[in-house]
Amino acid sequence: MTLLSQWSERIAAAAVSGTRLCIRGGGTKDFYGNEPRGETFETRDWQGIESYEPSELVITARAGTPLAQIEAELAAKGQMLAFEPPHFGVGATLGGCIAAGLAGPRRASAGYAWGGVRDAVLGARLLDGRGRLLKFGGTVIKNVAGYDVSRLLAGSLGTLGVIAELSIKVLPRPASELTLRFEMTEGEALRHLNSWAGQPLPLSASCWHEGALRVRLAGAQPAVEASARVLGGEREPATLAEDSWHGVREQQHPFFEGARPLWRFSIPTNAAPLALPGAQLIEWGGALRWLRSDASADALRARARELGGHATLFRGALPRPQAFTPLSPALLAIHQRLKREFDPAGIFNPGRMYPEF
Repeated sequence: MTLLSQWSERIAAAAVSGTRLCIRGGGTKDFYGNEPRGETFETRDWQGIESYEPSELVITARAGTPLAQIEAELAAKGQMLAFEPPHFGVGATLGGCIAAGLAGPRRASAGYAWGGVRDAVLGARLLDGRGRLLKFGGTVIKNVAGYDVSRLLAGSLGTLGVIAELSIKVLPRPASELTLRFEMTEGEALRHLNSWAGQPLPLSASCWHEGALRVRLAGAQPAVEASARVLGGEREPATLAEDSWHGVREQQHPFFEGARPLWRFSIPTNAAPLALPGAQLIEWGGALRWLRSDASADALRARARELGGHATLFRGALPRPQAFTPLSPALLAIHQRLKREFDPAGIFNPGRMYPEF
């Protein structure tokens, strides 16, 4: 009996008995979302690259495959996961990466040219709440047959089923990268980032913190050099720049140290400054604003709504059921219908996203 068959039987039995299952890959993102609950269901034993076609820009691998293994295989062929996913630990798996739906500094740049986690998912195999092995999508970029269910798994935190296999779009690594540093205020940084986003510049990351804005250019060397001359700023040594961007991606930057609650604001790039108490770090051209603050969840989320977005408790000491902004009645109804369709007995990661399911 294969491991997937064993999983299928376990899920079917859990559905009958009402046993809640905590779906878990490497456990490096257990802190994210609401408190994990249920009997641990680990997926990291189901690993291995099923196929990799560099010329087709697609890799297919089992969900338990270490993320580091995936990235090493791609790097050997001069390719990468374009959304630059954070690992947050050595045990990170491909399935956990997609289930968490988190992207790194490259996510929002140059008009979203690089794309996010959801943009990279081409196909998936999933064990649903009845123990059935379902297949969605495919292994080609131009796959438009039916509703794109596979992309629903990005950011679902294991609430819809057990991811067994994923087909992911990859991209060539840029031939050249260069990081520029500027001294400027938050307001100046936001104005410049929004202005640069409308220009043909090969921006692949941005980060503002404590009066310093850093931007990364990536692409063909002539384009990178020409853009650097247009923008100006101070050039960072390549090794220092690489370490710095890795620190932002993995939250090893000094800003992320300490026990104060860490909030993740997702708002329009052209939104006004947060104007909230606490320390701040800004990414994604202004669309992602990290805030370390002891202010109340209600006050922070009210400000996020004013700016046209939402705020998530990413790390911190507040009650974990408050991690995500409550859904509107209409959106909650959609989420609940999806949950019932994939997991009718409600056994997968109960309450991990919202207390209602």
